[in-house]
Amino acid sequence: MSRFLPILYCCLGLTLLSASPTTRPPQEVLVAAAADLKFAMDSLVKVFSAGSNDISIKLVYGSSGNFYEQISNDAPFDIFFSADLGYPQKLEQQHKTLNSIKPYGTGQLVLWSKKLDPSKEGMNTLLLPSVTHIAIANPAHAPYGQRAEESLKHYQLYDKVREKLVIGENISQAAQFASTGAADVGIIAFSLALSPQLQKEGKYWLIPAATHQPLKQGFVLLQHAKGNEGAKKFAAFIESARAKAILKYFGFGDE
Repeated sequence: MSRFLPILYCCLGLTLLSASPTTRPPQEVLVAAAADLKFAMDSLVKVFSAGSNDISIKLVYGSSGNFYEQISNDAPFDIFFSADLGYPQKLEQQHKTLNSIKPYGTGQLVLWSKKLDPSKEGMNTLLLPSVTHIAIANPAHAPYGQRAEESLKHYQLYDKVREKLVIGENISQAAQFASTGAADVGIIAFSLALSPQLQKEGKYWLIPAATHQPLKQGFVLLQHAKGNEGAKKFAAFIESARAKAILKYFGFGDE
């Protein structure tokens, strides 16, 4: 019997080695990001992940107002990037956040068109007979849609073009309507107009910031991120000089 013991111990050792995990799965961080961040955030995550392959960033894009409602009802997001500081401030009042709100930039609006050059006529582009559909984000819950309405009213154009408005669920969908031809012109985020695809396909005109309330944007760690070191590391990265340079490249002005 004793001569079989070394073989038995060896087999047991191999079994234990094969059963024990050699690597841990990446720690997941679920991020709710305003739709205007699509290209900037994709770049940020790519740079961050290159040096942090033990952390997996999962991105969900949408309108800030919708995310606010979901997080208020305990949706399991770890970090919230909002196109309007008002939404994370409300969550802070509801004790849904872990830390103070961190601003990351100010958004800007542009007129973008695949068919026309908005720089020639500015906002009067919207009055051209060839413009029958104008895409904007939903003002009910998308900050860019709210600011688009404000600019239209500033130029006294809202009542003249109201019947032409095509409403996107968020600013990314509004840009999609314009880029696919479902709308002749879109009032979209500067950050989306700077994407390689839209730069190649069309032209834009920067709408003066003085014509609407500022699009001050910020992010915050949420209660669901408690104990999630990956979320804290990603949040710290967003405040780094490298991340700020990426955000600036995609049109987010100084906060």
